[in-house]
Amino acid sequence: MRLNPDDAGSAAQAAAEVRFEEINGVGVATLDRPRQLNALSYPMIGALDARLAAWAAQSDIRAVLLRGAGGKAFCAGGDIRALYDSFHAGTPLHRQFFVDEYRLDYRLHRYPKPVVALMDGIVMGGGMGLAQAARLRVVTERARVAMPETGIGLVPDVGASFFLGRLPLALSLYVGLTGVTLGAADALLCGLADIAVPAARLDDLDQTLAAVRWSGDPLADLRAALQPPADAAAATAGQAPLQPVLPAVHRHFHADAGVAGLFASLAAETDPRYAQWAADTLGILRKRSPLMTAVTRALLLRGRELDLASCFRMELGVVSRAFTQGDFIEGVRALIVDKDNAPRWRVQAPEAVGEATVQSFFDSPWPPAAHPLAALG
Repeated sequence: MRLNPDDAGSAAQAAAEVRFEEINGVGVATLDRPRQLNALSYPMIGALDARLAAWAAQSDIRAVLLRGAGGKAFCAGGDIRALYDSFHAGTPLHRQFFVDEYRLDYRLHRYPKPVVALMDGIVMGGGMGLAQAARLRVVTERARVAMPETGIGLVPDVGASFFLGRLPLALSLYVGLTGVTLGAADALLCGLADIAVPAARLDDLDQTLAAVRWSGDPLADLRAALQPPADAAAATAGQAPLQPVLPAVHRHFHADAGVAGLFASLAAETDPRYAQWAADTLGILRKRSPLMTAVTRALLLRGRELDLASCFRMELGVVSRAFTQGDFIEGVRALIVDKDNAPRWRVQAPEAVGEATVQSFFDSPWPPAAHPLAALG
């Protein structure tokens, strides 16, 4: 199902917001809403999905590359304000947006040709859904990588229960619960990026692609073209600011402690090597929705046991309930619409979040055969 143009914008809007080129056998998709940090609109989702389907069938396209325009962001997420407005107006956009976004992300994960994502600048939320589906994830020194959904009363979605679930457990919970922003080196350390290149190398990207001499391995050819072996200026995982506090991350973020236990554990940190990190992390968590932080923890733990399609189906159900029984609408109001930065969360403290309430988010609104993503996988 697609929404009609009156609901979600026209083909002309999509053409203005995402550009497609073919350069020496590479299909290049450029997200082109730089003033909005390339946030995904609904027309962009449809345009990307259609073009990816076409490129998959083109024998002369060897690979696909995703990038953002403007130099500040690859993609800062979805158009959250449009979803908020749709919910209050009672239009179907706020429901269908996620369905089609997840279908697009799933297509990228299962794409028959190599996909490269240039994670230059801000890469958050929906941008991570695109980038983490790529077989080659390229960061620059400008990268700002995060899944910050708990800050607006949502959960990490767009496949995060799958791709964060493949990280070491402690890192998965740390990144997903706090929404912490990672630079290039931290993204490499966490396994959310594959290589780093200086941003300056992307200035002449079209010429770089045009000069590629294809062998039998398009992904290796593109990797070599983007990151020459002697490129010593790029970030490495060994430079990650997160590296020195990894022992504390593993000690505090584990499966046995609920959110209330995590708060208590961080508050009790006395080791001078980790005390400031623990205090800063606790400060971040106290600003998040206690309810949706608890739901996020359950989501990430469940995702570790599921395949990709099942993760998307689970996330869609949880996100659907977040509109009506979670804190998403209030979070968007406080941080994006009214900008008072004073969300009135449904539950004020992690100790007050009941297990039955958390479980209710995982009760699917649809029977299995009628699930909007039933055909995935």
